[in-house]
Amino acid sequence: MNDISIIILFLFVLFLLLGSGVWVGLALMGVAWVGMELFTTRPVGDVMLTTIWSASSSWTLTALPLFIWMGEILYRTRLSEDMFRGLSPWMARLPGGLVHTNIVGCTVFAAVSGSSAATLTTVGKMSIPELRKRDYPERMVIGTLAGAATLGLMIPPSLTLIVYGVTINESITKLFFAGVLPGIVLAVMFMAYVAITARLSKSWHPTPEPAMTFAEKLANSRFLIPVICLILLVIGSMYLGFATATEAAAFGVVGALALAAGQRSLSWATFSASLMGATRTSAMIALILAGAAFLSLAMGFTGLPRGLADLIATWDLSRFELLMVLLIFYIVLGCFLDGISSVVLTMAVVEPMIRQAGIDLIWFGIFIVVVVEMAQITPPIGFNLFVLQGMTDHEMGFIARAAIPMFLIMVLMVFVLIIFPELATWLPDNLRQTPGR
Repeated sequence: MNDISIIILFLFVLFLLLGSGVWVGLALMGVAWVGMELFTTRPVGDVMLTTIWSASSSWTLTALPLFIWMGEILYRTRLSEDMFRGLSPWMARLPGGLVHTNIVGCTVFAAVSGSSAATLTTVGKMSIPELRKRDYPERMVIGTLAGAATLGLMIPPSLTLIVYGVTINESITKLFFAGVLPGIVLAVMFMAYVAITARLSKSWHPTPEPAMTFAEKLANSRFLIPVICLILLVIGSMYLGFATATEAAAFGVVGALALAAGQRSLSWATFSASLMGATRTSAMIALILAGAAFLSLAMGFTGLPRGLADLIATWDLSRFELLMVLLIFYIVLGCFLDGISSVVLTMAVVEPMIRQAGIDLIWFGIFIVVVVEMAQITPPIGFNLFVLQGMTDHEMGFIARAAIPMFLIMVLMVFVLIIFPELATWLPDNLRQTPGR
């Protein structure tokens, strides 16, 4: 069989399994099983067991459940209320007013969560009622929250970057720091859009906030101290060389538990709920990674990844043209798969192309995350859209339309990354080296 025939076969089996309701991880294993049976004489069961064990026992992967648990603990604290109280006095006088609390709040919480859904739910449960009470435009409230929550995928600790790093065997710590500056730039672009829209819109008439003195603003800022300390603990320990990503995740869990205890939000019920929530999410991602590892091995036996890389090489695409092809490919794929599944499903094929084109793998990780962020707000599978629908009772069409400007800003961010690659490479290149990953 030629490469095209193999691709068609694999896609047919994959969509047949996904369409039947099989979990993504098991669907990937099913495709791999078919590939192994057809294209190799090796004992499939033994290979599958060995591959799944190797993928699941990676020390690097330990950071994943710890960061998820940290986000689950913080989700059950009063963090969102405190962030709103601390941020709102400083945001009120900006063009666009308190809508900026959606963006800044998501940016801050993303630095201690790593999950887009957790960021969206935590910030949204506090900001949506407050902004509605002040008569801010509903479409802007919903749209900025949908877009800014995706920063949880980029700003460290990012679950998607952990999965990407494990999949291609890259340093998680370097990937984390690669996401810092692009995440901040993307947040600033969101805020610039809000400010420009507020200046130009004739229907923007929110209830004005009472004036506050500088001393009163500083007094309210004390509510931000706990989360800032936690961010410094997690990110600072990695940057200063005291901890690897996994060790920093453990520090984060301890810090989150201390924060919850200090806010009197820590009870046996919240502790067990956070632990079970983290276990379910971690098990889901681990199953997807195990299935992807088995599929990557099966595809390796077919020679498909190298064949496709060689085929694309014969097209003589420039690096920019290759990135544009991948941009369109991942946007389309994101309409049907969640971000983590998109990454692990495609890396076996995409990685050889990227290496052959001489594209920096750390930089490409940030490129992938920006495109995967778009998948969070594109129907029909956009997860953030479903979360917002549950929180606001709006129709899916209204939420998707509200998120379109955020989607376009993310497309613009891709070109910013291409023009200024140092945004993603400067911090990792200047990172203090730590033992381990």
